[in-house]
Amino acid sequence: MASGKLLGISGSLRAGSYNRRLLREAARLYDPAEFVEADLRLPLYDGDLEDAEGLPDRVVRLAEQIKAADAVIISGPEYNKAISGVLKNALDWVSRTKLAPWRDKPVAIMAATGGRAGGERTQWTLRLCLTPFRPRILPGPEVLVGNTDTQFDAEGRLVNDRYLAALGELMSDLRKEVDRG
Repeated sequence: MASGKLLGISGSLRAGSYNRRLLREAARLYDPAEFVEADLRLPLYDGDLEDAEGLPDRVVRLAEQIKAADAVIISGPEYNKAISGVLKNALDWVSRTKLAPWRDKPVAIMAATGGRAGGERTQWTLRLCLTPFRPRILPGPEVLVGNTDTQFDAEGRLVNDRYLAALGELMSDLRKEVDRG
């Protein structure tokens, strides 16, 4: 039942990252009419750069994509017990726009990591970083895909039934949150 616009944000820039695979699995289960993956290849936030040149076009495009989406899914790796610098940089840049794109936006978060914990601290840190923007972050179920090298097949599909069930429930709950308005 395809409907709406879904924006996917990966905290990893690698094209073949497990977090991109997880986003694509989430999008497949959500079944949007339109799915867009955000580009977080942004310059490092620098107030002097902003003062001299204004907001970079890529930052404005990202903020507009967030604003236009019916829902956002974010998947990130855990780097040194927190979210990736790439993801934090994007949040900082978007906060500088006047669009307030996160306000009341339904958001589902997930994580995929090579370690056993599956990105638990990433999710905690991401919730903390998103709080000032006042999105409607789903409380769960937590999707924490650990030991990623054994969790996806050659086509990028999740093979672990437990993770797949949790992801399906999260996407179902996200759709309900969108419908709730």
